[in-house]
Amino acid sequence: MADINASIHFLLLIFLSSTFLHLETVKLGSCNGVLNASCTEIERKALVNFKQGLTDPSDRLSSWVGLDCCRWSGVVCSSRPPRVIKLKLRNQYARSPDPDNEATDDYGAAHAFGGEISHSLLDLKDLRYLDLSMNNFGGLKIPKFIGSFKRLRYLNLSGASFGGTIPPHLGNLSSLLYLDLNSYSLESVENDLHWLSGLSSLRHLNLGNIDFSKAAAYWHRAVNSLSSLLELRLPGCGLSSLPDLSLPFGNVTSLSVLDLSTNGFNSSIPLWLFNFSSLAYLDLNSNSLQGSVPEGFGFLISLDYIDLSFNILIGGHLPRNLGKLCNLRTLKLSFNSISGEITELIDGLSECVNSSSLESLDLGFNYKLDGFLPNSLGHLKNLKSLHLWGNSFVGSIPNTIGNLSSLQEFYISENQMNGIIPESVGQLSALVAADLSENPWVCVVTESHFSNLTSLIELSIKKSSPNITLVFDVNSKWIPPFKLSYLELQACHLGPKFPAWLRTQNQLKTVVLNNARISDSIPDWFWKLDLQLELLDFSNNQLSGKVPNSLKFTENAVVDLSSNRFHGPFPHFSFNLSSLYLRDNSFSGPIPRDFGKTMPRLSNFVVSWNSLNGTIPLSMAKITGLTNLVISNNQFSGEIPLIWNDKPDLYEVDMANNSLSGEIPSSMGTLNSLMFLILSGNKLSGEIPFSLQNCKDMDSFDLGDNRLSGNLPSWIGEMQSLLILRLRSNFFDGNIPSQVCSLSHLHILDLAHNYLSGSVPSCLGNLSGMATEISDYRYEGRLSVVVKGRELIYQSTLYLVNSIDLSDNNLLGKLPEIRNLSRLGTLNLSINHFTGNIPEDIGGLSQLETLDLSRNQLSGPIPPSMTSLTSLSHLNLSYNSLSGKIPTSNQFQTFNDPSIYRNNLALCGDPLPLKCPGDDKATTDSSRAGNEDHDDEFEMRWFYVSMGPGFVVGFWAVFGPLIINRSWRRAYFRFLDEMKDRVMVVITVNVARLQKKCKWERRQHGT
Repeated sequence: MADINASIHFLLLIFLSSTFLHLETVKLGSCNGVLNASCTEIERKALVNFKQGLTDPSDRLSSWVGLDCCRWSGVVCSSRPPRVIKLKLRNQYARSPDPDNEATDDYGAAHAFGGEISHSLLDLKDLRYLDLSMNNFGGLKIPKFIGSFKRLRYLNLSGASFGGTIPPHLGNLSSLLYLDLNSYSLESVENDLHWLSGLSSLRHLNLGNIDFSKAAAYWHRAVNSLSSLLELRLPGCGLSSLPDLSLPFGNVTSLSVLDLSTNGFNSSIPLWLFNFSSLAYLDLNSNSLQGSVPEGFGFLISLDYIDLSFNILIGGHLPRNLGKLCNLRTLKLSFNSISGEITELIDGLSECVNSSSLESLDLGFNYKLDGFLPNSLGHLKNLKSLHLWGNSFVGSIPNTIGNLSSLQEFYISENQMNGIIPESVGQLSALVAADLSENPWVCVVTESHFSNLTSLIELSIKKSSPNITLVFDVNSKWIPPFKLSYLELQACHLGPKFPAWLRTQNQLKTVVLNNARISDSIPDWFWKLDLQLELLDFSNNQLSGKVPNSLKFTENAVVDLSSNRFHGPFPHFSFNLSSLYLRDNSFSGPIPRDFGKTMPRLSNFVVSWNSLNGTIPLSMAKITGLTNLVISNNQFSGEIPLIWNDKPDLYEVDMANNSLSGEIPSSMGTLNSLMFLILSGNKLSGEIPFSLQNCKDMDSFDLGDNRLSGNLPSWIGEMQSLLILRLRSNFFDGNIPSQVCSLSHLHILDLAHNYLSGSVPSCLGNLSGMATEISDYRYEGRLSVVVKGRELIYQSTLYLVNSIDLSDNNLLGKLPEIRNLSRLGTLNLSINHFTGNIPEDIGGLSQLETLDLSRNQLSGPIPPSMTSLTSLSHLNLSYNSLSGKIPTSNQFQTFNDPSIYRNNLALCGDPLPLKCPGDDKATTDSSRAGNEDHDDEFEMRWFYVSMGPGFVVGFWAVFGPLIINRSWRRAYFRFLDEMKDRVMVVITVNVARLQKKCKWERRQHGT
């Protein structure tokens, strides 16, 4: 875009110069005047008076002395006769006009003219050129007399902080060729664009960022009167509607540049754009244009720049007709909703006869644009910039990308590229910056991928997923062909050794090797590279050793060594740091006493989970820009120092789990931006300072596990943004203030283990934050919450926890009405003095997982509605006076631990041994049936056992006497006759019983 603007301006200047030369010859002198010439006395006095009306803080007009004003800085004269024809007083030190820069451009402001514009300039009768741009006239109105310069050809007042409305007198400048009023402080009134019709010679018009919303319906009519217009720039003018005429600029046929970006257009792309056959530059970005890209774009054969970014373009495939734009050099369609595949567009552009002229292609952040990158991408030989990030492309980078010998920028991050990175990428000798981040690559990167990247300066390959599937496999002796200044490798497998190829990278300013599986010590040669670092991030590895004090950093640098195994004393860093993250290591010893003096620019200081000790340095009061102070989980002792004044931006203070003592300083109430105050797990005493009521934007207020006392302050209810209130394990007494109920965003209320008394406010059910789903993710730090009977630590999912814990206090009365808290997950009211029944509507807490009502004086039955608590996994109702039968359906079938119901003497039913009334009869019938079964089983067993011996006895009883004498045979036969009678009796009895048993079993089974 900058190259195009420069080309257009160059052509325009040639045109203007030729026009001026046709009128008169201008010869420049040794300065800005001419040789052997001097301005008139009238002009000299006019310029002196003009200077006297200005403020000149940097003395830019110091040369305006002497008689020859043609030699003064910024003054240009004609030769014969010598007359002042140009005033070139642009502030060259200032940035381009931008609302985001105006407040921070201190250097430009120090050189800006101000004051007033003297009427004496009217004596410059031959003035052709007036440039006062990028100065600061503090809302001064544009002088009406400027409209009297009849011969003026060039007028530039952009970014000069003129205010008020545009004087219609400018319409008298009929010779004006160039007009630039681009400003964020000018405004328009209704019907004040008619003055444009008087600028009949105008070629260049820039009215950017002037509010023309009151003229939005007819602005195009005023422009249509400028038949000579070549360049029209109206960005950010509040033009809410595009004309739907077939050609609203019927007289403006030679327009080559059209910039209507950053307006409020809410329509489709108008078809009349295709009638500008000379249009070479089109910028419609940051509007609300809708629909798809029209096929008609293919007919704008002269177009070499298209910017339709930040609209709502939706539709199927990108139109193939765009491929007809073989002269197109820049195509920007980013931040839209274009869907479909990229194939047709790339194929179309690659079919140009003499190759496509495309140099910059930006299709970023369309999200629904998908498919594979086609091989035809390699045919766009002139491509220098390729921005494809933020889409849904899949597969691999085509091997033909190695043909793009001119490619300098390649951004393909935030896609679904799940293939490989081809080795042909290593042939892109012109490549300067490559970002392949946030893709699920499955490949190995070797030296071949970098073989010819001699121009590479920036390389970024990072992943948010810890699942590492991209491995760097390079030889330890490999020497890269590039010198990087920016290196970001996150969640890539570089380890276990520290990458030796960094030894040659002595121009690095950003080094990120985060989660790279490096389990090594950092070699001495790295510390001795003499780097001037802006960012050093070695977090989430297993790096060990001590950190030297030799590192150097640029202004506002960031250091992150978190989650490693570094040890030794607290490291000393240069005073330029803005952020220092050392959490989760083994650093020991105290923080240096002069820490605040050596790092006065620090904004983020996070050193939690180390072994640091001693007191918190009082010198931290010198760090006025501090925003984030996290020193939790160390061994700090002593009182909290008085370091809180002059810290208007401090939003997080986390000193949890140390050994701090004394009272909470009342000066912490000056922290108006405080959102997270976490002082839990210390030995703090005294009351909560009244001054903390000034911290009305608090999100998390955690003073748990201390020795604080006094009443809970009612002003806590004024913290309307509060999400977490945790005051457990202290010595607070008195009632729970009803103002707590006004905390509509609260989703964790923990007042357990105190001495609170009285009844629970009946309005507790109004905590709507526990009844509605949180629509946006909010960081709330790391918090210990008692859930399911045990203490759990939540961090990334803390925003999903909804809990009320009032256990171990002296609360009394009935249980609070909380049936509206439909998203409540934990309710613990144990160890209090609650009486009455468990509310029947407790079954409405559909997402309740933990319910503890133990050790109270509750009575009555367990409500049947509790069986609908299907998410309930932890229940404790012990030590109450509950009565009746324990429910047995749904979740209650899993609560088979008797301790859940212990010491409720009137409770009965499983899993308790006490049976409920009515259960005895069923038990007796069951026992009787069981005894009968037992008798029958015994008789049947005896029957089968006796069959064997009976057979043997019967056999020998028959055949044995035959072997003996006759008298014996006779005696035995008599005996057998008697035995026969007895056996028959036994058999008859057993058969009868067996038949009876079979009939009974059939009756029981209904057969």
